[in-house]
Amino acid sequence: MEKINSYDYKATDIANWFLCHIDRDAGDSITHLKLQKLLYYAQAWCIVLSGKSLFEDDFEAWSHGPVLPGIYHDYKHFGFEALPSCDCINNIEEEVENILDEVRRVYGEKSAKYLEELTHHEAPWIEARNGLPLEVRCSNIISKENMLRFYSEMLQENEG
Repeated sequence: MEKINSYDYKATDIANWFLCHIDRDAGDSITHLKLQKLLYYAQAWCIVLSGKSLFEDDFEAWSHGPVLPGIYHDYKHFGFEALPSCDCINNIEEEVENILDEVRRVYGEKSAKYLEELTHHEAPWIEARNGLPLEVRCSNIISKENMLRFYSEMLQENEG
């Protein structure tokens, strides 16, 4: 399988997009754990729908599901508290923004724990962990190619 090209976004750009688009007036919030899962699904569906990854960074198959280590280090001091809002970025292409909106619509209403469990039942995370028990630390990469394969198959099943 050939290498998947990437948009020029940084993972922090996409994290900021999600943090900026929280309806705080409605009482919505987002934790670090949930942000990681939203980023994961945004990356997966962007690869499937556009043929390009949102950012170069790779997810690792941690015990709580897919994690971007850089984002983890940026937000770990918040623990399980809601993350603060941030300035919105306006340089997101329309095609990408449509994908992010759909990810937010489909996955944003779910709890962080629900999303964690969901990733635990999906092949990209399972294959990257290679049978390791949850209590064992793991920094194995979840390949973009596996994400493309799995979520493309999921899309075809749902359309069929």
